[in-house]
Amino acid sequence: MDRSYRTPKAWLTKTSGFLQGYDYSLNPYVGCTFACSYCYVRKMPVALFHKGEWGDWVDIKQGVKETFSNELVRAKKRGRVHLFMSSSTDPYQPVEVEEKVTRSLLEVMADNPPDFLFVQTRSPLVTRDVDILQQLGKRVRVSLTIETDLESVRKAFAPKAPPIQGRKRALHALYQAGIPTQLTVAPILPSSDRFAESYVSIADQVCIDTFELGDGANGKRSRALRMPERLTELGYETWYEEAALEKVHRQFCAHFDESRVKLSQEGFLP
Repeated sequence: MDRSYRTPKAWLTKTSGFLQGYDYSLNPYVGCTFACSYCYVRKMPVALFHKGEWGDWVDIKQGVKETFSNELVRAKKRGRVHLFMSSSTDPYQPVEVEEKVTRSLLEVMADNPPDFLFVQTRSPLVTRDVDILQQLGKRVRVSLTIETDLESVRKAFAPKAPPIQGRKRALHALYQAGIPTQLTVAPILPSSDRFAESYVSIADQVCIDTFELGDGANGKRSRALRMPERLTELGYETWYEEAALEKVHRQFCAHFDESRVKLSQEGFLP
């Protein structure tokens, strides 16, 4: 993996579009070595104009205590601060074990909390920071992506991402620790009929999203990544259709109160 370091001029990026409801996005890294095949960021400038294949490099941001803490103070003086971490990387990708950029950001926020922080990850490493997340109380929600309950499907679409059972145990640990949690099925991948029932009582709410709704370009990026063809090659061609969303939604509504099952953008709002 190609690893480089840089000190950003700004940590907070103004949000719009899919992330309406948030004031800023916060990305501890540039690039993501989980390299999920369906990741919409692959078709964004941050990936297209960077040397190297997506997943083979990561830029590590430095200067959390020196720059981010001051930037957060200034942002709070201007008004409400709702943060989305992260929109174009995973804050708990493998490099975080050594670099601890995400943990450093959380430490700053524990001392000077934003109005709300949404943490989006697919890594069990998030449980390392339970102590800080608990300090944020109701100001935080941790969203853990689990797109399927079939390990064979996970390996076909995201072989470098953490195994499903590890993510499930992490979600349960966060829930048991009293941290507001969300199971995020995004994008929905082929799964069994028992997917939903195995997550009862280990998440506060569920968000279901699809390639078409969630890639930020009405499915254009997902089609460019050949997701319909990939599903067909694996014998799951119907899983790109709207009927797949209806099937998964019905399944989760059968096991969770319907008010706790959100669809696409709604599930990511503060």
